[in-house]
Amino acid sequence: MFGSALIFQVISTGLVGVISMMTLGLAGRIPYMDPESMDELLGPLLGIVMAGLGAAVLSAFLGSVLQGVMVVPVSRSVLNRRTGFKQMWTLTGSRIWPLLGVAALLTFGSLLAGAAFVGLSALLLVALGPAGLVLVFLLGLGVLVAFLWMAMRLLVAPAVVVVEEAGVYESLLRSWRLTKNNWWRIFGIVVVIVLMIGLISNIVQIPLSLAAGGIASVVSPHGGEEAFTSTSIILTIVSLVVTALIGAVGFAYQSSANALIYFDLRMRRDGLDVELLRLLESGAEADGIPGRRPSTSSRGASWPNGNGSWPGTPPGQGHPTA
Repeated sequence: MFGSALIFQVISTGLVGVISMMTLGLAGRIPYMDPESMDELLGPLLGIVMAGLGAAVLSAFLGSVLQGVMVVPVSRSVLNRRTGFKQMWTLTGSRIWPLLGVAALLTFGSLLAGAAFVGLSALLLVALGPAGLVLVFLLGLGVLVAFLWMAMRLLVAPAVVVVEEAGVYESLLRSWRLTKNNWWRIFGIVVVIVLMIGLISNIVQIPLSLAAGGIASVVSPHGGEEAFTSTSIILTIVSLVVTALIGAVGFAYQSSANALIYFDLRMRRDGLDVELLRLLESGAEADGIPGRRPSTSSRGASWPNGNGSWPGTPPGQGHPTA
């Protein structure tokens, strides 16, 4: 599980590092440029902005995919079953395409909503001028609230795809039903987890960043600009490696929490705890994903009839015989 999270963070951090280097290179050209040729920076600057946007979209997409993949080791750990890196991806293999579909829908749906907000805000500012700032602010609050509401309602869709073998549309609908009347509880859990991860990350990264600047000044105090730049690049790479490690731990923890939220919702609505207890006692499906089969409590019938088939009436409550 940590290995997959580390790969994800290496990709994300690598993209951020490349964009940072591009930005530093562009910033280094500014002091040596004539004011008349500053327009030449617009093209590279636009490229950096687009690269940053693409990196953010790719990170969100891969994050949604891995969130579904990582539900496998979490679900198996509920029954104290170990899951290796290869086994995790093997069990998820048949669900990759629906998982990619859900991740694409969630990612690009958010991107389109953000683009619509930016476009509408621009129209308001052009039409109303400074007076449109109030409307843009209120619109931004509304979009933020709507985004958070939708995000919590669709939080467990990737897990549904993998565990319940649902399609794209079915997983979104299933997530919507599972999270019904649980929005505030889920939101509170997610906020606490995000704050914890952010706090721990800052505790480690802020001293590291400050130390990097101090070390660069001490190592090459009179070495010239090139020596200082080389030292700064090395320290930046070290900082990115540490950031990737911290991010991998945080991402694995957050994905585990989301998976546990999913299983908690299923226990409350489907009686999944009964099915998990049966699997634990029998040892059945030792190499599978627990919770893949729907539990009987979610089928709408509660009692077998006299022939042992569903549905029926509870014992002792049938029609009296003559």
